[in-house]
Amino acid sequence: MRVTARVDYAVRSATELALEHPGTLTADTIAARQELPLAFTKQILSAMRRASLVQSHRGGEGGYRLLRPPEAVSVADIVRAVEGPLADVRGEAPETLEYPPSTQVLRPLWIATRASLRAVLETVTLADLAAGKLPRDVEAYTEVAGAWERR
Repeated sequence: MRVTARVDYAVRSATELALEHPGTLTADTIAARQELPLAFTKQILSAMRRASLVQSHRGGEGGYRLLRPPEAVSVADIVRAVEGPLADVRGEAPETLEYPPSTQVLRPLWIATRASLRAVLETVTLADLAAGKLPRDVEAYTEVAGAWERR
């Protein structure tokens, strides 16, 4: 899986909102704290607003706030808000793909890939990130031999 800048910035922005919950933060503040481009941060916050993850308020006391408690927002929710489904193949859901007999095994491979992504990204919440900790079963993946090596 390739984690795009859009996903990385969205998770970082949402984590800032989780740290401030139930308060609000301006896009300027989020961008400054995370050293993100302001225009990109505004685009990301707008996508999260359309996905009903955040709410925006105008005015002097305006800004963005989470619509749900941090423990009720998973990283998967954020990824889906800014990039769409977790594991599409050529823009299609893996379960709808048809392959020739010699490569039919690819369909269950892509479905297994999606399930493994869900096992991590749907388990980790903004509350976990705000606390600086991962759930133990997710953290265990970082302890697997070779986990820290790029291949």
